[in-house]
Amino acid sequence: MTKKILIVEDEEKLSSNLADKLRAEGYEVSTARDGESGWEHAQGGTFDLFVLDIMLPGLDGLSLCRMIRNDSKTAEVPIIMLTARGTEVDKIVGLESGADDYIVKPFGLGEFLARVRVQMRRPSPARRQVQDELITGDLRLDLTGRRVFKGRDEVKLSNKEFDLLAELMRNKNAVLSRDLILTKVWGYDYFVDKRTVDVHIRWLREKIEDNPSNPRLISTVRGVGYRFEG
Repeated sequence: MTKKILIVEDEEKLSSNLADKLRAEGYEVSTARDGESGWEHAQGGTFDLFVLDIMLPGLDGLSLCRMIRNDSKTAEVPIIMLTARGTEVDKIVGLESGADDYIVKPFGLGEFLARVRVQMRRPSPARRQVQDELITGDLRLDLTGRRVFKGRDEVKLSNKEFDLLAELMRNKNAVLSRDLILTKVWGYDYFVDKRTVDVHIRWLREKIEDNPSNPRLISTVRGVGYRFEG
């Protein structure tokens, strides 16, 4: 089934370029030029991803993001925020409003598509509601009980280790940047040092890999981040 994306962006050229690129990738794309019409589109259709500019005329992107998150019909749909702002405070505000990812202008179309693909690999809202475990090989995550098993043995993880492993497994075979991992796992503590991710990856490998010095499950993509292969 074709994935549907709504872009709410008042810069006509940027909106057109993003829409053309996404359509070339096989997505069905709708566009809106302001927050009010964006909300009408969101309410009138079924979408798999929202791409929202923060600086919109009238109803701004942050307010629209909150409205989408507070509506039961759209609450579980991923949101990517676009903005010319790049400070840590702005990122935190965007994330607190309910955004799943945050891209600072100017950005490359390749980076944009990569971020879209990561969000599209997430289970659909209906599937997320019933999914209670993630399984790869002999590794099993009990999402409800927050327990991890390797074979028949339980692996004891800290809360952040569990959240990190769950995020990696949900996006199996996708490369997750350190910034994106910080956003998804640390959330409001986004200002923590990026090396925190590397440290937690090392701890995870020591607990779930057969040979932590030659990891098979979590691979490093140099200069970018990590990928769960399983």
